[in-house]
Amino acid sequence: MAIGSKELAPVELDTFEDERLVDELKKAKEELFNLRFQSATGQLESHGRLRAVKRDIARIYTVLRERELGIRATPVAVEAPAKAAKAPKKTSKKSDDAAAASTDDTKEA
Repeated sequence: MAIGSKELAPVELDTFEDERLVDELKKAKEELFNLRFQSATGQLESHGRLRAVKRDIARIYTVLRERELGIRATPVAVEAPAKAAKAPKKTSKKSDDAAAASTDDTKEA
């Protein structure tokens, strides 16, 4: 069983977009810095957290690199259902006939 934060499970990393992965990487690096600082000053309570954060950083780097190489697929952004539910406008019979007549005129010329 992998040690790491429960929030950044490898299965969940697959669903994140690249921008979100970069944000998570930035957060993890800041946390690692803070944990190292606490360790140096003797205030660190959980030494296992250092190891877990390092592994999270490695997982994120791995997912980003695999996406670069094409090994792992990048998730497709899903649009909001309200925007995707727009129906095409209906045209009247007269406007269709006028459009057809104008294309016939250009073909003859």
